[in-house]
Amino acid sequence: MKTILKALVDLLRAGALMLAALFAALAVASQGGRFSDRLDVLTHFAPIWLGGLLLAAVIWVVTGRRGRATPVLALVGVLSALTLMLPELTAAAKTSGGKVDGETLTVVQFNLWGRNRDPEGTARWILETDPDIIVLEEGFSRSGGIARTLARRYPHRTTCAEPSPCSTMILSKTRPIAEGGLSPGTSRAHLAGAWATFGAPGGPFTVVGVHLTWPYPAGPQQQMTLRLADVLTRFPSDRLIVSGDFNSTPWSFSLRRQDRMFGLERRTRAIASWPAGAFSGLRLASPFAILPIDHVYAGKAWRTIEARRGPKLGSDHYPLVVTLAPAG
Repeated sequence: MKTILKALVDLLRAGALMLAALFAALAVASQGGRFSDRLDVLTHFAPIWLGGLLLAAVIWVVTGRRGRATPVLALVGVLSALTLMLPELTAAAKTSGGKVDGETLTVVQFNLWGRNRDPEGTARWILETDPDIIVLEEGFSRSGGIARTLARRYPHRTTCAEPSPCSTMILSKTRPIAEGGLSPGTSRAHLAGAWATFGAPGGPFTVVGVHLTWPYPAGPQQQMTLRLADVLTRFPSDRLIVSGDFNSTPWSFSLRRQDRMFGLERRTRAIASWPAGAFSGLRLASPFAILPIDHVYAGKAWRTIEARRGPKLGSDHYPLVVTLAPAG
């Protein structure tokens, strides 16, 4: 029996060393995202690298703290992962809600997912939340009926100008005074998005909704960001709101560059929105969300009253609810 237990402990120690070596290498390689879009793909998974390293450290402690390689590798990896994540976590900790003392504007950002498992429940939650503006992505297939269900309260729909049906849309209670698609086309870098300008007592404001591609393979997502940043220059930035599924986490260097290019304040800080339950045809699932990939930006004429995550619905994303008020 002692021999079996010793063999099991040795196996756990070896596994901890392998985990520490693997995730430390991935965490350190993620730092290469500063100069390489290919390596920047790794930065999105920094929470996973961090979790694997902490698991390796726990195993090392439980099995008797034998050997130095495992804790050294774990420490190097943890420091590397934390340097990626800490700026966002620090910004999130400093974020505080504003005081409501006048008119507010509530925006729901939601990737509905084409294989939405509960379109009726999704539509019901949106109606109960009663936002002023809804920005939706993947509003097709099973989820396509959600927009139709919402049409009575949100009769105005702005979608993107594409040759084929577009799944990104902006729904509103009031009619836009101007609207349009972002950039028609069929190239990999075309923008699946739309814009709508609304009248308001404090002056008109524009909402832009967009859905960017995955970060892998490297290149197309960064091209989309460049095109989107150029498109945003058409609108007055002070009262601009940009919402979407960017498929990019705040600890990636790509999103940091995007933040600077937009010149807007990202109002959603470290709010993990993916995955929500099963997220693939293989029914892979996570017990909790890991990656903040849905974001809402706003110009300096807006102050944030609240930015929160909604409940788990039928999508592989969680919805975001952002309430803004005039800054003046």
